[in-house]
Parts: sequence; structure tokens; C-alpha cells
Amino acid sequence: MSPVPGRLGLIAGGGDLPLQIARHCVETGRPLFVVRLRGSADPTMDAFPGEVVGLAEVGRCIRVLKQAGCESVCLAGNVARPDFAALKPDLRGMAMLPRLVLEARKGDDALLRAVLDEFRKEGFVIEGAHEARSDLVLGAGVLGRHAPDPSHRADIQRALEIARRIGELDIGQGAVVCDGLVLAVEAQEGTDAMLRRVAEEVAPALRGAAGRLRGVLAKAPKPIQETRVDLPTLGPATVRGAARAGLAGIAAESGRTLVLEREVVIALADELGLFVVGVEGS
Repeated sequence: MSPVPGRLGLIAGGGDLPLQIARHCVETGRPLFVVRLRGSADPTMDAFPGEVVGLAEVGRCIRVLKQAGCESVCLAGNVARPDFAALKPDLRGMAMLPRLVLEARKGDDALLRAVLDEFRKEGFVIEGAHEARSDLVLGAGVLGRHAPDPSHRADIQRALEIARRIGELDIGQGAVVCDGLVLAVEAQEGTDAMLRRVAEEVAPALRGAAGRLRGVLAKAPKPIQETRVDLPTLGPATVRGAARAGLAGIAAESGRTLVLEREVVIALADELGLFVVGVEGS
């Protein structure tokens, strides 16, 4: 048997991903310490050993992780871009603030790289969510009963192309295309909000509907992305949102996309008549 990895310091934002990683650590016997980011972490994370830390309390975050004996650090979950003027940094956070503001102007990925640099300087191994829980990674091929037919192939390729292009500009990770027409691209609002926008604001004639599903949501990592943080994810909410928008299915890059609650995703997609497919990156 392989040895159990060292204690993981999980820096938890919002959403289901931190909970999935924490549960996996408990199930596999891996030691865990959770830094729950104030204002972002879900209350379910209170069940695991750890502390609440403010977003700009960088020094305190590093200190509690070291005191807990953490060897690796994993950043997981959603964190809204902060209002830097409203942050309450500790001394180390204050020293970092000018750089963070500068990097934030370049985009989210540049900001994340700056944060990760501080943990690397302190000797922590940076562990991606896909490394902490490899069974979440989307493989190549179809999940569930439904597969894209030839009429969907062009939309899949077009949507992936758009997703990668906006990723080059550090804008977002997803796009919706129907019959070759770009209906939406993801920005700061995230995938769920983008799908709501398609369902509520795009004319029915331009998209699918119940009984006549058309179009595709595609997700791809940003080409400039720090792959140990912020990989694209899809979960049950993604499937429900795509169905409400009348889409025929979801495509994402295999090996570089995370699937949350995989069995629920498959069951929902089967029930709602959508395909979910992993596509190899170009």
C-alpha cells in the first residue's frame, strides 16, 4: 500500500468542492486541517478541524497551517473577488496588498499565482484539487446514457474554441453555442449565472427547449491558468442549469475538469436527456 500523504491544509472557499475533498481525506485516513475563509466557506466545513481566517490574514493563515503540521496546501472553492479597500489585512497581508492589487488588474489567474507564491516561499507543497481527489477528474468520453450526435459536434468544437479564447484573456472558462451562434460567454458571474441568463434572456427561437434540446455548454481551463487552482468544475447544478436553458448537453476538457457528485450528475443527465462528454484538449 502507498503511504498516506502528509497532513493537508485545505483553504476552503464556497461551494461543494472543499466538502468533497474534506470527506475524501476522512474516508482515506489522511490528516486534514481546514482554513475556512471568512464570508466564503460553507457552514458544512465547520464539521472538520480547522479555523476561520480572514481573506487578507495571510500571516495568520500560514501560522495556523504550520502549527497544525500541514505539509501541503490546497485552495478549493469559490471566493468572490475582494473589495481591497474593505479588507482587514494582518501585517503580512498588508505587505502583500500592493502586489495583489497590481496582479488583480491583470486577471484572476495572476492574482491566484501571487497568493500561491507566498505559500511556496514558506515551504508548502501546492496540491491541486485534482491531486487531492483524483477521482473527481473528468475522463475522455461520455458519462451516462446520452451521447452527442453528429449535429452537436460543430457546436462542441465552436464552444470549446470560444471558451479557450476568453480564457486567454483571463475572462472565464465557459461558453454556450447553439447552431453555431454564440449565445453567452462566462465572466465573473460564473457558469450557473450564465446559464440562467441564457434561460431567461435569450429568445426561445435561438436556443432549445423541452422536447427539442439544442446547443452546448463547453468548459475549458484558461490556457494561462495555474492548474493547481481553479480548474473548471461541473456538478448537478450545471446539469440542471443546462436543461433549463434548453441545451442538448455539456462538453468539457478531459483530464482538466472536475466533476462533483459524479453519480448524481450522471443520473440527472440521463433523466433530463442531456449528454455530458469529456473531450481531449487540443
